[in-house]
Amino acid sequence: MKILHRQIFMELFKLFGLTVSCLMGLILIGRMLQLRSLFLSQNIGFFNILQLFFFLTPFFLLLITPISTMLSVFLTFLRMSTDNELTALKASGVSLYRLLPAPIVFCTLCTLFTFFISFWGLAWGMDMFKVKLYEFARSHSKFTLQAGVFNEEFPGFTFYAKQVDNEKGLMKYAFVRDQSNRDGSVVVTAPRAQIIHHPETVEVDIVFKNGKIFRQNEDELNILKFGTYSVRLDLGMLLGGFNFKEEKAKDMTFAQLAELREDPSKAPSQAPRFHRKVDTEYFKRLVLPFGCIILGLFAIPIAYVFKGLKQQYGLILSMGLFLVYYTMFSVGVSMGESGAIPPIYGLWAPNILYVIVAALGIKYANSERTLPVVDWIAHLRSRKAKGAAA
Repeated sequence: MKILHRQIFMELFKLFGLTVSCLMGLILIGRMLQLRSLFLSQNIGFFNILQLFFFLTPFFLLLITPISTMLSVFLTFLRMSTDNELTALKASGVSLYRLLPAPIVFCTLCTLFTFFISFWGLAWGMDMFKVKLYEFARSHSKFTLQAGVFNEEFPGFTFYAKQVDNEKGLMKYAFVRDQSNRDGSVVVTAPRAQIIHHPETVEVDIVFKNGKIFRQNEDELNILKFGTYSVRLDLGMLLGGFNFKEEKAKDMTFAQLAELREDPSKAPSQAPRFHRKVDTEYFKRLVLPFGCIILGLFAIPIAYVFKGLKQQYGLILSMGLFLVYYTMFSVGVSMGESGAIPPIYGLWAPNILYVIVAALGIKYANSERTLPVVDWIAHLRSRKAKGAAA
């Protein structure tokens, strides 16, 4: 049995490493395609990109570790079932319960790994991501204009200049439309303007000289002359709209979340939605790690039920089952943040449902029986086939 458990564990570990690598690769490619305009507009080197993605790795691992655990267990037992290894072991007197130690140990290790990420790794990664992005914004990011072209990189602002010298930061016949204020839009025109960078605060000033301000509010239009007018912009908006000053619940450690739940007065924001996000993030950090062992055990009876299924179809099936789990989880997160239901109910519901199905499924699989719902579906399919033949 030690040899058998060792072989099962090694196969689980290999599949887990392969699954995590593939999913991380897909996420990396997807993110790079999503931010391709950012990479083209800013002076971002490949090494800088890898650094930023490395610090986001804990965030991605928290999401993909549960599905990687489930896929590893499912594909391992599906292969054993397809190759009749489980049948041979059953004939030799080895029950399903005696095969459980290896997947339980494996799922427990995945759970502990995810707890480490959830409690400490995630906050460390987000802190380092902010630090590196801040340093990068100070030293690399820039605000440049192309002469004769409207620039709309900053949300709510439209810039234009007939002549531009980006090296000296000078503009001639400059124009800016500010729509960031809900009360109305403001248009500023000036024969000269200068771009002044502030690396220490990751901001940039557009200083207009001897121009006019056109302020429109509903049907009223006001025109003002000025000697100097400055528009301050946050360069974090050029880096995907990142706000360096905002404190988010998802960036905090688990200890900080627990402290804010005990004493809400310490929160950086007293808005009810922020407190709901703290509660939701707190339970999210608990639910996802437990999802590893629950989904792993859930995969075992599913592999028994669909024995003989080819691995490529098994992969699609397991992804679909995880999609159901993650959809329920996402709905719980959304409803928790909106206040529709307490986060503790919405987030724990998928785990409770899947652990019940896993326990019943293992019991039925050990006795070589299928769940009643599976028999019911098979019965309906047979009746449909007979009706079609008739």
